[in-house]
Parts: sequence; structure tokens; C-alpha cells
Amino acid sequence: MRYLNLCAAVLSNPERVMGTVCCCINKFATLSNIRSRPFFSSHFPSHHFPSTTTSINFSIASSSFSSATSSFTWDDVFRISESQSATQDRSRYLQGFSHKLQLCNRASEKQSEFLPFVIEDHVVGFIHNGFVEHLRDFGDVFVFPIDKNNGGPYGDFVSLHPTLKTADERTSAVGYVVERLGEEQIPGIRDELYPVTSSFGAPIFFSLERAAAPYFGIKAYGVHMNGYVEVDGQKHMWVGKRSDTKQTYPGMLDHLVAGGLPHGIDCQENLIKECEEEAGIPRSISVKAIPVGAISYMDIDGYRYKRDVEFCYDLKLPKSFLPKNEDGEVDSFKLIPVTQVAEVIRKTEFFKPNCSLVIIDFLFRHGYITPEYLGYLDLLRNLRIGDCS
Repeated sequence: MRYLNLCAAVLSNPERVMGTVCCCINKFATLSNIRSRPFFSSHFPSHHFPSTTTSINFSIASSSFSSATSSFTWDDVFRISESQSATQDRSRYLQGFSHKLQLCNRASEKQSEFLPFVIEDHVVGFIHNGFVEHLRDFGDVFVFPIDKNNGGPYGDFVSLHPTLKTADERTSAVGYVVERLGEEQIPGIRDELYPVTSSFGAPIFFSLERAAAPYFGIKAYGVHMNGYVEVDGQKHMWVGKRSDTKQTYPGMLDHLVAGGLPHGIDCQENLIKECEEEAGIPRSISVKAIPVGAISYMDIDGYRYKRDVEFCYDLKLPKSFLPKNEDGEVDSFKLIPVTQVAEVIRKTEFFKPNCSLVIIDFLFRHGYITPEYLGYLDLLRNLRIGDCS
């Protein structure tokens, strides 16, 4: 009888019945695909992620609120942050954190598409073959030595014209190229210079427009500060929501204070400056920020190769402190228990990606992530998976 009823339904309304059947099949296929999908993508070298962790399913770590856009509100943040499980499955708890490392370390298998950028026998960056073609129009600024015999230390590479001998000459010449390429090739130009060096503290070969840094694959440094308050023995963290008008990551969650490290200023002074501009923290308080280490990552996205190192700071703030943004880059701030901040990072992509890494480092150092969780050492090690030098 059921068979006859089904046949009658198909004959009377075949499109509706078959649509329902196809929908069910698609849902089953999607679920099967999710269950079989490995948690870590092939972007990570196998020696960084052993097989004991690569088999974890990503579907467990994500949630329906996993979004890299600004289409969420503080109500969404608090609703998710407060939805903690009564018990934590120690075999799967760290998966959401590990996914955030993956978001900052994509496409390492595409490194072969980049040529070394060499100055005075030092590799200072990596430039994509496609972007190199734009630079060939500026033969008085860039040269492109070819290793015909495959005997050189770099193979084919990009360098600056030998007539550009001083840092000022190089800065001016490359700045002219960046200006000529303009927003079409290098979007987000902001007239802020980053030092070009082989490693932190090494001699500076020249300075480069900040927006161009990933297109030349230079190391870029920054400072990130965890601003927290203790209330009844529980740590709370100040979290900012970026302005919707920001050029990068508009509307996403951010640290209380963070910023790139431009040319001509050291880490502490830069942090003090950012504290005043971004959160209205006076120097009398910001000088108490404690340097606690660094995180690093390497991310490839098209022609962009980000090789970033972020210096991390902790600042315990007085309970009476209320942040006030002074530069228009932050929409609002909220004080959130650290345990709930951790849940937002685990379950969503609301935070600016590199902020998640710095906060995960905070969770390690303050005892929120312990060795009892599966994948503890993998996660700890991969907070510095990039060239941290």
C-alpha cells in the first residue's frame, strides 16, 4: 500500500516528491562529507601535526555561528560565550583553538610560487611570481638574477638595483613603485612605513609601506596586549569590537590594544602610544604592561605572504578603569570573563584571526589550558609555527 501511495504521489506531483528525495540525499551526503573531513588541512606540514591530531573532525569544533564577517552583535557574543558545556571532553576541547591556528597559517604548499627577495645577501622577503611581473616594469628599481646553473644559494630571486645603496634611496625608490602600482595592485595604502630586515633587531635595509608588506613577503611585527581585570578572584578580559569602517576586519572582535610596529619606535613605546589612542589608557598605567613572549604565523593568500610576529603583553587593569577609544577604530568595548572569551574563540570566528592566537597564548600562561587536554603540546608549539625571528 505504501508503495502504491508513493507511486500515486510521484504521478500527481513528481517535482515536489523528487525534490524532497534529492534534498534528503544531499543532506546525507553533506553529513557524510563532514564526518570524513580531516580537522587539519594539508596546509600544515605533517611534522607539525602528527597523525594523532590530524584525524580529528572539524565539524565538532565549529558552530552555526562560525563566521569571519562582522554580521554579529554583542548579544550573539554573550549568548555563545555563556553556552558552556557542563563537562568538557578533554579529547576534543582544543579542536576549536587549533582551527584558529589553521586560519592564520594557510597554503604553505604554495611557497614554491614565491621568489626570494634578497638584499645584501640576506633574504628579507618572498614575492609571488605573478606580482614579480608588475615589478619588471621598474627596471631601475628591481633586478631579477637568474640562477642558470642551479648553483646559487637562492635560485632565481628578486633584488634591488645595485645603484640603490642607502636605506633612504631604497625607501624612496620602492615607495615610488608602490605609489605607481596603487590601490589596484596594493589595496589599503595608509602611508605607514614598516622596517625591512632579515630578523628583529637586525640592520634595516629600507622601509616599506605597511599595506605592501605581504606583497613583498617581509617580516612584519606588532604588539598585542591582553587587558584584564580580576573580579572576585575571576579574570575578566576587555574585548573591543572593531569599527565597521575599518579597512581590514571591520566589525570583528579585537584586543583592548593592538597595533603594527612601524619604523622608528620600539615595542614598549609603541604599546604605550597604542594604549592611549585605542583605549584611552594613560601612560601611568600602560607602562606597567608586562612583555610575556610572542606568537608567529605564516599565511599565503594569493599574492600575499604574511610572515608576522606579534609581541604579547599582559596588563592587569584597575576595576574602575573604563576604556575609551580615541582614534575612531573601535566601536565599543565589553568586559567578559576569560572563560567565556575562550568559548567565543573555540566556537566562532568572531575574533580577528591573529587576536585569537594571542589570547590562546594567554589561556596557556594563566592555566586555562592544561596538559590534561589532548593535543596540548601540538597547540602550544604551533602558536609559533612561523619564523619567529
